[in-house]
Amino acid sequence: MAEFKSKLNKGHAFTSKCASLVKEQRARLYILRRCATMLCCWYIQGDE
Repeated sequence: MAEFKSKLNKGHAFTSKCASLVKEQRARLYILRRCATMLCCWYIQGDE
């Protein structure tokens, strides 16, 4: 039974690590998208 619990904890740690990496990447993409949108808006407004 102890082996099962250790495997379960390792699986949970892997899942938790993957979830945190996905969350970090989503945050980076969100920031990049906001910056790109802002730059495009400034570029378009500068033409007028």
